[in-house]
Amino acid sequence: MPDPGAGNAVAPKFDLGSLRRYPDLEADNLFAVDASDRLILDEARADVEAAAPGRVVVIGDHYGALTIGAAANFGATGIRVHQDGLVGEAALAANADGVTAEFRSLPLGAELLLDATVVLMQLPRGLAELDELAGEIARHANPSVRVYAGGRIKHISLAMNDVLGRHFRRLDVSLARQKSRVLIASEPLPSESTFPAIEYSEELGLSVAGHGAVFAGTKLDIGTRVLLSVLDRAAPDARNAIDLGCGSGILAASLARDRPELTVIATDQSAAAVASARATMKANGLADRVSVVRDDGLSLQPDQSADLVVLNPPFHVGATVHSGLAAKLFRDAARVLRPGGELWTVYNSHLSYRPTLQRVVGRTLEVVRNDKFTVTVSRRA
Repeated sequence: MPDPGAGNAVAPKFDLGSLRRYPDLEADNLFAVDASDRLILDEARADVEAAAPGRVVVIGDHYGALTIGAAANFGATGIRVHQDGLVGEAALAANADGVTAEFRSLPLGAELLLDATVVLMQLPRGLAELDELAGEIARHANPSVRVYAGGRIKHISLAMNDVLGRHFRRLDVSLARQKSRVLIASEPLPSESTFPAIEYSEELGLSVAGHGAVFAGTKLDIGTRVLLSVLDRAAPDARNAIDLGCGSGILAASLARDRPELTVIATDQSAAAVASARATMKANGLADRVSVVRDDGLSLQPDQSADLVVLNPPFHVGATVHSGLAAKLFRDAARVLRPGGELWTVYNSHLSYRPTLQRVVGRTLEVVRNDKFTVTVSRRA
């Protein structure tokens, strides 16, 4: 598979181009390492090599390039790592096998960042996520910390400078290379955390909690709104239900509130989503009714164990439009549904998911459709 970041300035000891995305989706147009990974490492090299053991932190490492590069090529030891996605953690572990064991995965917070002097970070897409990450670094890292936050230029906005400027007194910008750039933040300005945000929705009659990285934050996204409009028709005899890819937990909370006979599980691979959903349940007095778990799809759920699965699947893998993730979630739902169980799915109307749902799950009917979204129900044979 070609490596789009080839041609970095420093000849590496370990070839980052050999990294894989596994167990995430793999395809010719999906890469495990890119030019921004290499530029972050090159810009931070001197600081990483000079750092004391345990003082290097990596945040948002897609598949392990930053962590393995810092350890195998620059000699960093005791690296602390936070990746929001569970599949990223698994990919890092697989790529590091036989290469380095000088890292441990941790949740976002004090244990991850305490007294860190170097932070290597892939810039997140959302400003709220960047705000939360920068705030946590400024609160817990060493006052001498330098943050190397990089990404593809097309995804970096001037607003990111403003967000970093709220948490750091100094911000430098690297020269561009291979359509990538690094923002270098230093001199932290600690402040109180504002996450998770919690907002009461009159429309939902629920309080919605959101950490920075969760999709739609504390708002009701329009796809979920369409699914909610018909959810009272879903599997009327169901005794248990799963909100697959739960995000902030709106669907799970609505099911638990409106159908007290249901046992509800909310699951997501995102650490921010799981923390948000738990906070949503707590804010609405539903914490004893809904189990929230971090899982890659439904790998923790037994075969034929659910009567109802609700799903608002993503259609992007990173910045690439790709149907592979949705298809994986459809297969998971098919395995976990009991015979006669129902999968209710909402998706963009231009996507041709219905034939896949028909083939993978079972007979699929259109419930409602508008210019933007379609809701289908698929019944397990």
